[in-house]
Amino acid sequence: MTISIGSRLPEATLFESTQFGEACPLSPEPVSVQAATKGKKVVIFGLPGAYTPTCSAQHVPGYVAQLGALKEKGVDEVWCVSVNDGFVMAAWGRELGALGKVRMLGDGSAELAQKLGLAKDLTAAGMGVRMKRFSLLAEDGVVKQLNVEAPGKFEVSDAATMLTQL
Repeated sequence: MTISIGSRLPEATLFESTQFGEACPLSPEPVSVQAATKGKKVVIFGLPGAYTPTCSAQHVPGYVAQLGALKEKGVDEVWCVSVNDGFVMAAWGRELGALGKVRMLGDGSAELAQKLGLAKDLTAAGMGVRMKRFSLLAEDGVVKQLNVEAPGKFEVSDAATMLTQL
């Protein structure tokens, strides 16, 4: 079953690293989805994978560019979630200039993707289980807006669409 408007976000543990050592990010810390969204207005966008074309060229950069406008509309945090580990998400976020602006959260075991009903099997393409491309607005952990992309599309989960929904 896919998450829907009015649903409470499920409990899941994501992983985040925001600091770097000499060669790579430091060990990611666990982030409880329910605890981290409590009392906040959070935009979460999910995507198939770090360093993939649409995700790197459009999805993350769009949210970084629109961060100020989203905050002006009352958004406390913007999260990027993907079925990658926290190390990869931190390195990718730093490379894209997103780290410290958008929370780059790893869902390495696809726990959140599966609990949201937004996992997709890309094993045939050599990518394993991934997350469908989506965006949502959660207020105090309750989904207020939800945009799930059709396969192969990038039309409704972008920052500009989310801005029109706030």
